[in-house]
Amino acid sequence: MINQAPHIYEIVAEEDGKGLRLDKFLSIKLDNVSRSRLKSLITEGQVIMHGDGKIIDDPSYRVKPLDGFTIEIPEIIDPVPEGEDIPLDIHYEDEHLLVIYKPVGMVVHPAPGNNTGTLVNALIHHCGDSLSGINGVRRPGIVHRIDKDTSGLMVVAKSDIAHQGLSKQFAKHTMERAYMAICWGVPNPTIGTINLSLKRDKKNRLKIAVNPIGKHAITHYKVIKRVEPPRKITSRENVRQGIPPSLSLVECRLETGRTHQVRVHMAHEGYPLVGDPLYSRRNNPQKNFTDKAKVALADFNRQALHAYLIGFTHPATKEALTFEIELPNDMKRLIKALESA
Repeated sequence: MINQAPHIYEIVAEEDGKGLRLDKFLSIKLDNVSRSRLKSLITEGQVIMHGDGKIIDDPSYRVKPLDGFTIEIPEIIDPVPEGEDIPLDIHYEDEHLLVIYKPVGMVVHPAPGNNTGTLVNALIHHCGDSLSGINGVRRPGIVHRIDKDTSGLMVVAKSDIAHQGLSKQFAKHTMERAYMAICWGVPNPTIGTINLSLKRDKKNRLKIAVNPIGKHAITHYKVIKRVEPPRKITSRENVRQGIPPSLSLVECRLETGRTHQVRVHMAHEGYPLVGDPLYSRRNNPQKNFTDKAKVALADFNRQALHAYLIGFTHPATKEALTFEIELPNDMKRLIKALESA
């Protein structure tokens, strides 16, 4: 990131700010700046108290009524990404587009904290100047994305014709996209549709929440397989009731493509994804799981989500194309370990 000329803000506390931490107070007043960045700016000495000109470098400073602060916030400009020799798993390529497999751990495009090692860096090295520039120099060819810790297939535009055509298919929801997810529990009914609008969570900017005033989002799901780990019989009650299956492999087909859509929808219905750090509260295995099952679950350190299918009409040739890829090895190993534990 490159810091340019700063923006200078003058802020005076009123009664509603009394007793708040300085970083919390400033994040309320400057809602376009993240609290983590404000905390860093405070510790860097960018906040000055009115009156005596004292530098306040403690984010936990408790604000008092009529406290006045001057804060300088440098503008952040991300550098233009450069090509890097990173191997690409290409499933299809022509002069207009590519279909690639994005592995777990790879970020799609540069962002604060991830300026190198991204899919865009790899694409620039592979394609040179042949990527579509419609999305700007920092996201060339990118018409959609999947999360860093989600694996799966993506389509990338090389020509502007492809970019425009693919973007229209995404906008009209005619692009076919399907995921495989390992979920806690077995959805009932085993085939269904989740139609719940989504919006950025007000309390946690990293999360998306179900919200009736958000963007409409539709997921069609189908249980592919019940995953039933052996369990320890710990009580007569367990024996009497029978031990229900605890996990399932679920296909999730997107009618819309919102941020974290599958993760939020499944969690809201009571079937969060295994390993999901944001939306699953059940990542600690149940007490009656075997020791091997507990280890297998503890060792799986990402959301169990895989974009296994993508289908679209080629924008130039008008040919219908569909691509599929099997489950990645880590998800296969998890299922096998759970079933044989």
